[in-house]
Amino acid sequence: MPLTGTYERSLDEKLRLAVPKRLRDEFQEGEITNLYAAPGLDRCLVLYSTAGFEKFAQKIEQQSAYRTDVRSYSRMFYAQAEKLDLDSQGRIRLPERLTKHAGLSREVVLIGVHDRAEIWDQTVWNEYLAKVSPDFDAIAGQVFGTKESL
Repeated sequence: MPLTGTYERSLDEKLRLAVPKRLRDEFQEGEITNLYAAPGLDRCLVLYSTAGFEKFAQKIEQQSAYRTDVRSYSRMFYAQAEKLDLDSQGRIRLPERLTKHAGLSREVVLIGVHDRAEIWDQTVWNEYLAKVSPDFDAIAGQVFGTKESL
């Protein structure tokens, strides 16, 4: 089952974030005790389950280590990625370096994106939606070839 939904949350003063139970359940690994946080694209953070992180790592590994861009991406990604424990209230503590990468303020949005969750600063997410939403049909046409494919 793909991860879905939009969840508005607040970071507390210790950079803890409550991960919604529904989203935790959708990671489909039974009772999860940790998640991996990593830098994402478009100024967000990405949350993976352990299996999801391993699967993504295999995709990176399939790329040639002789390519400069692959080496650079691997270094940046793995140096910033971190395994985060969920506390008894379903919260994770985000590392400061990752919150800076994504420009997170107190108000954030978690979104389910198929096999991962993304964490966005609420203002950045709203700007992204305002920019991209009007082009949803055109984007769908590009992804699927034509609008009739949907």
